[in-house]
Amino acid sequence: MPPLVKIRSERDQMSAIERRIADFILENAHLLRDYSSQQLASALGVSQSSVVKFSQKFGFRGYPDLKYSIGQALARNGGDAPAGAPPETDDAYVRLEEGLRRSKTAAEEETRLINPRERIEAIVGLVDGAGKVFVCGLGDDGLFAREFAMRLSLLGVLTVHHADPILMMANLSAARPGDVLLLFSEFGQLPQLCQLSRQFQACEGKVVSITRHTANPLRAHADATLVVSAHDPAPHVAQLLYRSSLQYLLDFLFVLLCQANPDRHRQLNINLERIQHLLDS
Repeated sequence: MPPLVKIRSERDQMSAIERRIADFILENAHLLRDYSSQQLASALGVSQSSVVKFSQKFGFRGYPDLKYSIGQALARNGGDAPAGAPPETDDAYVRLEEGLRRSKTAAEEETRLINPRERIEAIVGLVDGAGKVFVCGLGDDGLFAREFAMRLSLLGVLTVHHADPILMMANLSAARPGDVLLLFSEFGQLPQLCQLSRQFQACEGKVVSITRHTANPLRAHADATLVVSAHDPAPHVAQLLYRSSLQYLLDFLFVLLCQANPDRHRQLNINLERIQHLLDS
């Protein structure tokens, strides 16, 4: 995983001092070559040992190795500018447009990297082999949960979807061993969803959480996790990046489900034909 991606994806789980170092590196990666560990520490008001420990936390022997790795990554990207940096132009419209496009691309790439193949394939296996798949999400998360539940239904997966945790709790009486519960929660802090998770696991079902790449209760207790990386200083942009990256992740999961089971793929085509027939009639 590229060093800047790894730093950004782990930022929310860092201490205050580590976040200070991380933010400087992420915002000034192209200038890092001009800083020694002592100069960086002085600029940030931290100890030199904090900079060294930060570097070692990410698998480097020390700060020079981290600096060299970041420099190599920037060179491979075709220049000194960070991937999400806006283009040099006086046109505010162009800066906003290109900046958002680059930020979305970077967030989706980070999300791809922090969800390794073996984890994705294991979740595909759980969903494909489940007798029933329960899907729940509240608020904005509920929009993604509803759409993904519909896609699963098109594949012939018996799907139980609710945006109300009380109704979902009532439906857990139908849960059986091997069933799967998909819980959508951006920050993974909602106690209602954590309670649903515990109750479902008591029924010997498997819980898959879909959250931000942060330490949170829902993710900590799930049997499997999908995580989303989406960072930006502007909260409204960070929210857009989260939605874009989550949509990418769910789209890829759906495509894998289509390919993993030929019967599911055939059922999808049948259902799409039926829907088209209804629309044409």
